[in-house]
Amino acid sequence: MSQVLTTLAAAVPLAAGWSLHTLKLRHRIEAARRDPLTGLCTRDAFEIRARKIVGAGACTVVVIDLDGFKQINDTYGHAAGDAVIAATGQRLKQWSQHHGGVAGRLGGDEFTAVIRLARARELRGSMNDLTAALRAPVEFEEHVLWVGASLGVIQQRPANGIADLSQLMRRADEVMYGAKQTGGGWLAAHDTVPEYRTVNGRRDGRRGTDGGVGATG
Repeated sequence: MSQVLTTLAAAVPLAAGWSLHTLKLRHRIEAARRDPLTGLCTRDAFEIRARKIVGAGACTVVVIDLDGFKQINDTYGHAAGDAVIAATGQRLKQWSQHHGGVAGRLGGDEFTAVIRLARARELRGSMNDLTAALRAPVEFEEHVLWVGASLGVIQQRPANGIADLSQLMRRADEVMYGAKQTGGGWLAAHDTVPEYRTVNGRRDGRRGTDGGVGATG
């Protein structure tokens, strides 16, 4: 009996150490899936969760690009820009969670979200709320920073079939570009048919494509 107790006593620290190692590993994996500045999902982590929502049927996909962000960086410095990005991330996270969805940072001042909202009559109010939240001022040191936002939106309804996440995001990106060209705010697409040609897998004129004509920013 004493030998059994001795063996168990020796195994307890080993088990505790392994549990601690596993917990630390999980934390590291979760941290790698999160954007360090905003706490939002990185692109890969976002796509994994977003595809589940899209695959389940009715949903709304939003692509967001901030307006006037470069001017804030140029005028007040990158720390001020980081404050704007962090605030944007928190506001988008709260909005997406309220609708049972997920939000992510695509890079720079580009964001995206997929939410479980399918009723067209609810879309206007929800998007107006999000636009207002993203345009709210951000306090940084002694400054009050103002930034705009352009949003592209597309809704998926099961009656029209289930689309691919990349297809929905591409179309939302196109209408976001249209919103930016007309002064910001949000615009919604009525179908998934693309209007722009693709260069290097991205909308022609978007950051990351050759030429960059009409690039957003």
